Amino acid sequence: MRTQILKYLVTFPLIGLTFGFAFNLHATDENIGDEFNIEHSSPPANTDKNPPKYYVEDIKKAMEIHLAERVDENGIFRMRDDKTGEVLELKFVKIHDPVRVINSNTYFACTDFHVVGERKKLYDLDFWMSPVNGELTIYKEKIHKEPRKALLYGWYKQPRYTFVNDRVVTLY
Repeated sequence: MRTQILKYLVTFPLIGLTFGFAFNLHATDENIGDEFNIEHSSPPANTDKNPPKYYVEDIKKAMEIHLAERVDENGIFRMRDDKTGEVLELKFVKIHDPVRVINSNTYFACTDFHVVGERKKLYDLDFWMSPVNGELTIYKEKIHKEPRKALLYGWYKQPRYTFVNDRVVTLY
């Protein structure tokens, strides 16, 4: 009997938190604009009249170049968390497949980074890019999922937003 009560005491609050986050929907897309983030509300003006098509290899190469420019000499990627204001120190893990073409002027890549010194504590960061003078340029970086720790499951990635018709819809 005590085991069942303990099970309910642990399970119901977790279910409540999950539903609370899932149904607290409101659409926002805030700009951060500080030294550790790149975020503009729309792609930069494209100077190419007929921009070339970019493919998976091009999107991944643009990400590699961007990350090489953004990390310090120790390979640390710094980003200000737009929710907490904290400057995160992260290490790149991987680019998710597939990367995406959103439209003729917008491309997208999703990535994993872990907190420095904590490999299981993963952030999922999204990057939007657009062609500028013949090269894909990242114009927006955003935390898609943050690390959370569950008593029963360990570290997992909690989404902050979802996509509806390629638009960001904030979950909480």
